[in-house]
Amino acid sequence: MGRVIHGKVLMEGLASGPLLVGNAPLSFWGGYSQFTGEIIDRRHPLSGKIAAGCILAIPASRGSSTTTAVLLEAVRRGTAPAALITSETDTFLVLASVVADELYQKPIPVLAIQVEEFETLEDGQHAELTRDGSLRITDPT
Repeated sequence: MGRVIHGKVLMEGLASGPLLVGNAPLSFWGGYSQFTGEIIDRRHPLSGKIAAGCILAIPASRGSSTTTAVLLEAVRRGTAPAALITSETDTFLVLASVVADELYQKPIPVLAIQVEEFETLEDGQHAELTRDGSLRITDPT
């Protein structure tokens, strides 16, 4: 049985895949490998995990506009997350998606959900994100 979480669409798009959930903001500059999609910040709870192709759920990014550069390069290389779920509006993540759409016609869907809903997400659950901001969650079978 699944459930649906509704959020605020920050960048429209469709995505599906396993959830990779972290409870701490992530600095993509020095924290995410655009070459492999690995989270390389050794102090982050998701350190060593591969986010490429996953729906990455983090409260927000940490740092500056370099997040945009790292994510944009990951999109170009095919190592970006399939979508991003946050618990707040994150302009750097949205900017990366907008630029990826302009340059490569490959936006990263970005959805902001309530903190209470964010806290219910679990690694390994399967998620499907729709254009209207519905996040369908099912447990792995």
